[in-house]
Amino acid sequence: MSANGGTKAIVAALLANIGIAVTKFIAFLLSGSSSMLAESIHSVADSGNQGLLLLGGKRAKREATPEHPFGYGRERYIYAFIVSIVLFSVGGLFALYEAYHKWGHEEGIKSWHWLPVVVLVAAIIMESYSFRTAIKESNHVRGNQSWVHFIRRAKAPELPVVLLEDFGALVGLVFALFGVGMTLITGNGRWDAAGTAMIGILLVTIAIVLAIETKSLLLGEGAEATELAAIERAITDGPEVERIIHMKTLYLGPEELMVAAKIGVPACETAQDLARGINAVEARIRAAVPVARVIYLEPDIFSVAAAEAGTGAAADTAVPQTQNASGDAAGRPGG
Repeated sequence: MSANGGTKAIVAALLANIGIAVTKFIAFLLSGSSSMLAESIHSVADSGNQGLLLLGGKRAKREATPEHPFGYGRERYIYAFIVSIVLFSVGGLFALYEAYHKWGHEEGIKSWHWLPVVVLVAAIIMESYSFRTAIKESNHVRGNQSWVHFIRRAKAPELPVVLLEDFGALVGLVFALFGVGMTLITGNGRWDAAGTAMIGILLVTIAIVLAIETKSLLLGEGAEATELAAIERAITDGPEVERIIHMKTLYLGPEELMVAAKIGVPACETAQDLARGINAVEARIRAAVPVARVIYLEPDIFSVAAAEAGTGAAADTAVPQTQNASGDAAGRPGG
């Protein structure tokens, strides 16, 4: 659901931004407003970003290979990170440069005075539709989370990226309308430059937020607290497992979670009984958390003494360490 919803939101944003970019460029060429130029570049950057997100989603669907045995799901994170770089450089830094350049020219808008205002109002309407689509699709997967928590913790990057881009676009349009409006009222072009600077600061801020969040995804995030609790219940909710010795989780992609755990199991008479029990536990995990598609369970017999020793295994099943000539355990790192 998140992938389809993300694609729909991306396409809506892409179509809106292409139309908006064309009208803004025309308005800039006719009026010479720096706010209109900054907003034009902003819309072009957003259009390119939506193209990158679509490309990342397509490439992430490739089948796993021996070189990449866990597949290409994280490629969606890489393209989302590239989006933050594009937004920072092409959108934010260009707007700040244009504001600096325009500040030294105090002349106002000399021709087509009404056009920038009309274009900005029309752009706000189109961008509002795109933003509404992103909100609607996000609500399908957001649940009871706050918007801040959803953007910070969502594993699929497309919807948070589109949400932030559309929000930034709407606020940027308001800044541009403010700069153009004050320039028309006062005849002082520095208001236009101020609106452009506000757009630049906004885009740089959003780009930094996106970079921080996608960096966390690239480094690798584990399951949410609710998912961890569900996985733990699924493992221990049966006679096959006495306890979880230790467990780690990792998102291999937005919709693929890896679960690796060492579990304490009761003594079994045959390997067939043990295998049947592990398969039952895996089935419960997948039923509880459907995105848990890669599961590795290592059975062991738990003992308190082994846990206190830090081995995580039962004393009678642990592999004994050999001693070298100096009396130290072989293979143990020094220090």
